[in-house]
Amino acid sequence: MTTYAVTGATGGFGSAAVTALISRGVTPADIVAVVRNAEKAAALRAAGVQVRVADYRHASAFEQALAGVDRLLLVSGNEFGQRLSQHTNVVEAAQKAGVGLIAYTSILRADNSPLALATEHIATEKVLADSGIPVILLRNGWYSENYLRSAPAAIEGGVLYGSARDGAVAPAARADYADAAAAALISGRGGEVFELVGSQHLSYADIAAAFAEVSGKAVRYQDLPESDYAAALTRAGIPAAFAGVLADSDAGVAAGALDSDSSDLVDLLGRPATTFAEVIGAGLAGA
Repeated sequence: MTTYAVTGATGGFGSAAVTALISRGVTPADIVAVVRNAEKAAALRAAGVQVRVADYRHASAFEQALAGVDRLLLVSGNEFGQRLSQHTNVVEAAQKAGVGLIAYTSILRADNSPLALATEHIATEKVLADSGIPVILLRNGWYSENYLRSAPAAIEGGVLYGSARDGAVAPAARADYADAAAAALISGRGGEVFELVGSQHLSYADIAAAFAEVSGKAVRYQDLPESDYAAALTRAGIPAAFAGVLADSDAGVAAGALDSDSSDLVDLLGRPATTFAEVIGAGLAGA
């Protein structure tokens, strides 16, 4: 019997990964959902999943949470600037608990990515490499859901703003990334590096066209200089530091940092990837 653990298991990615493990044949009782808030894990507990409480900031709690775990899906944290120390806590806890394999959700081509978001992923990959634990790197590209933030305003105003120039992105659905992670966690041996992207290569003009398709309203793309786009995001109420990260990511799209011809995602899924329009349509419909 193999015991699997998923961190951040009440978050969007973590909960989808738990669901995917079950759909791929793992018995719920053999899954440990590591969560910060037990009250939010009622559905997981009702499904028969083991729920254990631990915070990325506390290595001692994680060591207890990972007791008896064979394979761990370490879902990267979302506190920018804090993720390396948090991930290190989990890796050290996994070492002490005797975890046999870690799959980590990194970023596309982390070892040569120009994105500001890649910095903590690169450092985490080194911590993992130095840990002595077999590792699977799940280098995820952009989520299709990332564009749901801008879709309503773009549809209402008829303009999608960004700073991606004519670069392309190959986004994929969060659930597809999570399903691929589950597949890799079940079958991987360690040492695998998966560069994970969707099957569509979309310019921001294509994304605007997808918004138009699902809404029935005309939407066009308006490109802005990176600094102007960051300023516009700040004026829209996004904190300046995060606005800078978003604008930097768009600049990364312009440089090709979020596009790839890799088939690793569909190979792991064993099926076609969900299309961008399907994700946006479902998101706008509240599905």
